[in-house]
Amino acid sequence: MHVVNTHKRIINQPKADVVVLLETLSTKDDKVWPTTNWPAMRFRNGLKIGEKGGHGIIRYAVEDYILGEVIVFKFLKPKGFDGIHKFEIFEKDANTTEIKHSIIMKTHGLATLQWVFVIRWLHDALIENAFDTIENNFLEDKIFTKWTIWVRLWRFILK
Repeated sequence: MHVVNTHKRIINQPKADVVVLLETLSTKDDKVWPTTNWPAMRFRNGLKIGEKGGHGIIRYAVEDYILGEVIVFKFLKPKGFDGIHKFEIFEKDANTTEIKHSIIMKTHGLATLQWVFVIRWLHDALIENAFDTIENNFLEDKIFTKWTIWVRLWRFILK
């Protein structure tokens, strides 16, 4: 199955301020990943090309990293996930930045069922919560994208 899954969020901050946050991704001082509710993203030696890591059961390697532009990860697991996921950062104007996360992959065999019925729903919630985390660095009144009943059910089953 061919999968293209994209999430975007406009952050009302200059790109340079958002880039500073994204540089903390997978560090002990991570200001992006919603580790309060989701497994942390971990890489032994940080975000370096070729470094392997991931979060939860999802494993990947850093395939490309252009500071302030894009971080590309190539899927290693689960078996049957063939492709990438990436974070991109775009300056819309001097005080507005767009962040974008995309999965572009083909699934095979059991991985197709895993994606359709479980991982897609959890992934969508996780990415929206990550975007909330980024945005909350700049907000006094914090936001949290609510989980669907399907996400709550899978989180209950898998805990």
